[in-house]
Amino acid sequence: MTRRRTPRVSVIRLTTGHTARTLHHPYSREPMLTLDFGATSLLITTAGPATNRDVEFARQLAREATRFARTLERTFHALPHDQRTAA
Repeated sequence: MTRRRTPRVSVIRLTTGHTARTLHHPYSREPMLTLDFGATSLLITTAGPATNRDVEFARQLAREATRFARTLERTFHALPHDQRTAA
């Protein structure tokens, strides 16, 4: 990832759990990705027609989500069997 150019003002932490899920809404004009955490949802979409920057952001999001999933899988499989819980 590239270094941030603007200072971070605030951080919102949403933790996964049994109610967390992701949804893709493939609307033709403005596709939308929803990260749903029960009472809180985060919607990601474009500000208008898709641009090259939107496509690059989506690809970066997919890369980082893949890295996140791989890290979780390694962490989960490193746990003793009696500490693993099913979803």
